[in-house]
Amino acid sequence: MAIQKNAYISAKVFDEDVEQQPTRNGYGEGLLEAGEKYENVVALCADLTESTRTEAFAKKFPERFFEVGVAEQNMNTIAAGLGISGKIPFVASYATFSPGRAVEQIRTTIAYNDSNVKIAGHHAGISVGPDGATHQALEDVAIMRAMPNMRVIVPADAEEARKATLEAVKIKGPVYLRFAREKTPVFTTKKTPFRFGRAEIFFKAAKPKVAIIAAGPILHNALIAANELKKEKINTVVINCHTVKPLDEKTILKVVKEVDAVVTVEEHQVLGGLGGAIAELLAKEMPKKMGFIGMQDCFGESGSPEELIKKYGMDTVAIKKKVKEVLKS
Repeated sequence: MAIQKNAYISAKVFDEDVEQQPTRNGYGEGLLEAGEKYENVVALCADLTESTRTEAFAKKFPERFFEVGVAEQNMNTIAAGLGISGKIPFVASYATFSPGRAVEQIRTTIAYNDSNVKIAGHHAGISVGPDGATHQALEDVAIMRAMPNMRVIVPADAEEARKATLEAVKIKGPVYLRFAREKTPVFTTKKTPFRFGRAEIFFKAAKPKVAIIAAGPILHNALIAANELKKEKINTVVINCHTVKPLDEKTILKVVKEVDAVVTVEEHQVLGGLGGAIAELLAKEMPKKMGFIGMQDCFGESGSPEELIKKYGMDTVAIKKKVKEVLKS
């Protein structure tokens, strides 16, 4: 196994007892830290303060917290006004509702005005589980990636989510942050670099044949797959592409130049998400054989997170199979 030394990945990244936390916890911690550091940070929520981990900020800074109720469209419009008035508003709800229900308000009042709003989409992906298709946001990255002025960040674990939330404060203009509900491995550390707009190499075997480019907690499955493939003498390189927009084109192209094929991995529709973004870049600059791990143009269903990740082809077994397929194609 060869892991980039400058990535500072947890020594327990491949262990069964690796610490587990939902990425939404990192949002809550980062939001509280941001509130303590910056007096102009405010928070809004749509009747989901506990679920979105906005609760700690609301308790410590009640005068800077706005409970809007079940009114996500109003919440984003209020935030747009705050964002052009010197405040740095963070708005939180389930991603199916924000951005899902509030797309027009986000587009017209936030993005069009380049308002300094940070939109936290929670409970994203198929791993929301038993809540079923209506609550599994699988199109949110595509929606936000297509919106002018919008930046899109998909943290890989709770620690990276904390850093991404703090980093969003420093970015002037709209930012979309995507968070998951379920506990997932925490495999980065406080020393792991997080730089907005930068992709990081998290795993690299000697003379890799396939580049695996992933975003979000499912990146852990990609790392496990890469480690197991190495034992089968199939060498890969794994990139953490936490910033889906803007892409780190320089790093991605440098890595892809050295390999024969590319596989993208995301807990989102492959149409318009990370897979679409990478395909657009490579079609223009460096065509390669590609495979796509993610939702294949379908809705989800109720089930446990593990069952759904397996059924819809996003587990370690599916990633390994896809790598082998693109090598043979």
